[in-house]
Amino acid sequence: MDKRLSTSINDPALRAEVRDLYDDYAASLDDLDFPAWVGFFGEGCLYRVVSLENFNQGLPLSTIECHGLGSLRDRIAAIRETAVFEPRTLRRMVSGTRINGVGVEIRAQANFAVFESLSDREPHLFITGRYLDRLTRENGRLKLHERICVYDNYRVRTSLIYPI
Repeated sequence: MDKRLSTSINDPALRAEVRDLYDDYAASLDDLDFPAWVGFFGEGCLYRVVSLENFNQGLPLSTIECHGLGSLRDRIAAIRETAVFEPRTLRRMVSGTRINGVGVEIRAQANFAVFESLSDREPHLFITGRYLDRLTRENGRLKLHERICVYDNYRVRTSLIYPI
């Protein structure tokens, strides 16, 4: 049953909880802990990675789009079992976390930057953008009901293998 959350966008405890969620999310991906990554999402979730140009024009084409936990698990299985790619390390930085609305769900956003290191090259800035999220509370924990990763790059320099 949906229940209106009784906090405001300025509630320090809620702001800290959202920041912790974002930091823990980034750490799970940096550590390639994919089961933990899937655990940040709720049932019926949407995870989408889309260019700024397509997002601004309302175009449906996404670089990655997963509907539901099963789809997220399939994405991880594909990375682990079928994808062939050069080994790499990614490090995510998240900043500018903001809560835009509180009601039945929490609307939040943050900026991200992802740096990529390949074994034979200097590290470089791989992708930048912002997360646009809808969060819900399940069993007392915040879960991502929708995460739209809008990237600013006009192209992805190498392959977009791992989640953002």
